[in-house]
Amino acid sequence: MHALHASEESVRYLYWEPLSPEAARERVEQRLGRRSIAEEGDSLALAVELAATGEVVGDVALTWTSRQHSRGELSFIIHPDHHGRGYATEAARLLLRVAFADLGLHRVIGRLEARNAASARVLERLGLRQEAQLVENEWVKGRWDSEIVYAILDREWRALQEG
Repeated sequence: MHALHASEESVRYLYWEPLSPEAARERVEQRLGRRSIAEEGDSLALAVELAATGEVVGDVALTWTSRQHSRGELSFIIHPDHHGRGYATEAARLLLRVAFADLGLHRVIGRLEARNAASARVLERLGLRQEAQLVENEWVKGRWDSEIVYAILDREWRALQEG
């Protein structure tokens, strides 16, 4: 996890700077305590591990953001050395199943920095559609960043499963 979050390239489009070994350890310990997603505010994170080597190359998370609005948010990070191999798509697909089939959520979103074309492609492969582009809406790392919001509804996800 430290190698994943210590890379300048890995965190280029994220809110935080590269993590120290101690901060990465804290992040892992926080996530280890979360083994289920049962109520609003809970997050379920999965490590993306290579079966052949056991190397952790990324993580994906589903956060239940609103019980009232039956909404969740999907997020992911993959180490740059492992981009383009479908790991984020495969792992995130499992979390969409949790969101819709297990939790019965109505809507899941994914948000990304507008320059992050690779993450946009992952969300599109998963069936999410672009809904909004918020121009220069956040001050991050000393500059104005724009944000793109993608979303998928439960009925859209179910149609993808049937088709």
